[in-house]
Amino acid sequence: MKIDKAKLTIQILAVIGFVLTIKLAMIYYVANFQKYALPSFCNINEFVDCDGAARTTSSQFWGIPLAYWGMFFYLTVFFLTIVDKLKNIKFLGFLEVFKNPKSYIAVLGCLAFIISMILAGISVFRINKLCILCVITYFVDLAIALVASENIISDIKTTFVDFVAGAKKYTKTFITLLILTCTFLIYTGTMYPFTPQIKRIKEMQKYQRMKINPYRVKGNLLGNEKADVVIELYSDYVCPLCYVHNIMLHKAVHEYSNIKIIHHNYPFDKECNPYISVNMHPNACFMAKGAIAARKQGNYWEMSSLLYENQPAKIEDMVKLAKKLNFDEKKFMQDFESENTFKELENELKQGDSLEINATPTMIINGHKHVGVMQYHQLQELLEKYGAKKRQ
Repeated sequence: MKIDKAKLTIQILAVIGFVLTIKLAMIYYVANFQKYALPSFCNINEFVDCDGAARTTSSQFWGIPLAYWGMFFYLTVFFLTIVDKLKNIKFLGFLEVFKNPKSYIAVLGCLAFIISMILAGISVFRINKLCILCVITYFVDLAIALVASENIISDIKTTFVDFVAGAKKYTKTFITLLILTCTFLIYTGTMYPFTPQIKRIKEMQKYQRMKINPYRVKGNLLGNEKADVVIELYSDYVCPLCYVHNIMLHKAVHEYSNIKIIHHNYPFDKECNPYISVNMHPNACFMAKGAIAARKQGNYWEMSSLLYENQPAKIEDMVKLAKKLNFDEKKFMQDFESENTFKELENELKQGDSLEINATPTMIINGHKHVGVMQYHQLQELLEKYGAKKRQ
């Protein structure tokens, strides 16, 4: 029996691609859902990092991980290599619409390679992460296209003609499959059943894109003075997640009538914080002193929002913010440099250390600690669990 070398080569390539995408799916799962998992073997450095690439929003399309799309592609290619044999099975007679499977493989291979090049561009120029296994699949896609195709233009024409003919012959089946596919993609692209972390990332990005806090308040009080739900917040003005959390808490104060936020500075900056081992956020102590000085002029919370938004690095920048809030500039500078301000900051740091604060933002709600930022609906659920009531 004569062996079709081209078909056998395509089958081998499809199997290799399928195995690679299974491994990529495993890396995706571990990187996104196993918090304390060890790095994968292809996490080599800051740039060559499969794990890092897997954690980005670019690692999925329509709510489906790219690894899953890859598995589907390679299974389809393998299916097309054996479809001629499957046609002979009685109840699979409808497969006779696949008249030129080699042409279809060539077109799919070319399309997959084009998509691969787009993904490579996104990896290198947008997310600055390169996945070695992904790059190997790009070459597998190209090899499939080259082996299957003798004339790609002819293959495209043949594929189009056969597709139209098959759709006409099995119109009802085609429409049904099209509706089911669209419904499935709408579901995965909006509900994210396979990529729940993407939903969280997108919600965070919504707040991160806000240039100003639209819910900002003036004064030293955020919330109801006689609140039943008291949130002791420990945060750092350089911390990007604290910026997001700050907006969410301000939004919550607008929605709930019986909550109060009390802010405590806990900068991860060794300039003033002796309780940390790593200097993660230089300049955070500088901004914390600005917030405390603003409190002495009765506008702590608006200054806090401005600090998050402007990230002042020099005393001149801090003075500009003070002027923007119509502070007494001389008093502000005296308070900023005063021993009392440093002592207040020192007391906040001691209090944070006694509570074992080791990350920001950290909330202590009615005596219970909660570390990190969460989706806004999760924050709502948490506040309501402690008795927060929506405004009427």
